[in-house]
Amino acid sequence: MTTTSAPSPAQGISQDPFTLLFADLDGELKTTRRILERVPDGKEDWRPHEKSMTLGGLSSHVAQLPGYGIMILTTDEFDGSKMPRFKAADTAERLKKFEEGRSEMRRLFEALTWESATAMWTFKFGDRVIVEGERAKLLRTMVISHIAHHRAQLGVYLRLLGVAIPGTYGPSADEPIPLK
Repeated sequence: MTTTSAPSPAQGISQDPFTLLFADLDGELKTTRRILERVPDGKEDWRPHEKSMTLGGLSSHVAQLPGYGIMILTTDEFDGSKMPRFKAADTAERLKKFEEGRSEMRRLFEALTWESATAMWTFKFGDRVIVEGERAKLLRTMVISHIAHHRAQLGVYLRLLGVAIPGTYGPSADEPIPLK
C-alpha cells in the first residue's frame, strides 16, 4: 500500500488552506452555537462531580475558544499565563462572546495563506513552552478539536440536567431524523 502526504505549497496546491484544511469549521461552529444556546441560566454553579468544571465555567470556556483561534492566527506565540478568563453571567453573554469571536476567527481563517499556515506557532506558559508546531496543525488541535471536546462535555452536562441535546454529527436521542 502506498501512502502519500498532502502536497506542499511549492507543489502548486490549487486550493487555499481554509478550503483544503478547514472545510468543517462552519459546521463545527454552528453545532457549538446550538449547544451553547441550550445552557440554562441560573445553573452556572452546577457541576456533575466535585472534580468537574461548573456549567458556567465550561460553557464560558467554550464561548471564548474562538478567541484562541484569533490568537493563533494573529500572533507567532502566546503566553497563556496572560490569558484573561472569561466568566459570563448568562447564556446571552456567552452567545455574544462566541459570536464576536466566531465571526472574527472565521474571517481570519479565510485569509490564511500557505506561508502562514505552515509557519511555526508557540504556546507558552511564562518561560515554559507548552506546545510548538505548524500553525495549521495547532489550529486543528487547539481550536477545532478543543471546541468539539468541550462541546461533548457540555452535552453530558445538559443531558444530566434534562435539557434536550441537539444533533451534532447526526441525530440525537432528542432530535432524531424526521421520518416522512
